[in-house]
Amino acid sequence: MRSITTFDLQYAHRFLNFKGEAQYLHGHTGTLTIEVEDTVNEGVNMVFPCNEIKKTAWEILKNFDHALILREDDPLLPAVLEVYERQGIRGGHPQNRMKGPAFKSELATAYPDCRLVVTKETMTVEGMIKIVHSLLKDKLNIVKLTFRSGDNTASAKFETEHGRIDRCPLCGIALNDKGVCPKCGYRK
Repeated sequence: MRSITTFDLQYAHRFLNFKGEAQYLHGHTGTLTIEVEDTVNEGVNMVFPCNEIKKTAWEILKNFDHALILREDDPLLPAVLEVYERQGIRGGHPQNRMKGPAFKSELATAYPDCRLVVTKETMTVEGMIKIVHSLLKDKLNIVKLTFRSGDNTASAKFETEHGRIDRCPLCGIALNDKGVCPKCGYRK
């Protein structure tokens, strides 16, 4: 069975070296759908509480919300960072509270203080799916991701092992590496 939840993300990007309108910096509202599959947890009668999927995923995804997403070789990147430096916001601003922890993966690096994500590949809907899966695959039993942005939509299915992630019988959420529920304190 599956638990499914969605996220709306506001972001700006461009397709470097693309011949068309998308080569210009522009913004989108993207909708990401995450499908998590496993057996129904008898204690809470659900696969995984959707609000806990949201909490787990949002910790990473909030780095993409209201962010500028540029490819690492985009000539705009140094110019943007220079402007942020001159404005005194490269290292963050007190009102910039909607940020997750910085991350560096094979596909992307998040600089949450300046609302910037730098990617290895052009940020397409397919690219977003690759990035999200790489960042969340060890936290959630993701079997399908769908990302819609403007007129573009992509979807990908993933193999997962049922029962791979130990879950709390009281809350249904993933236990930490010590076998303790971070929500209610249950110990395995």
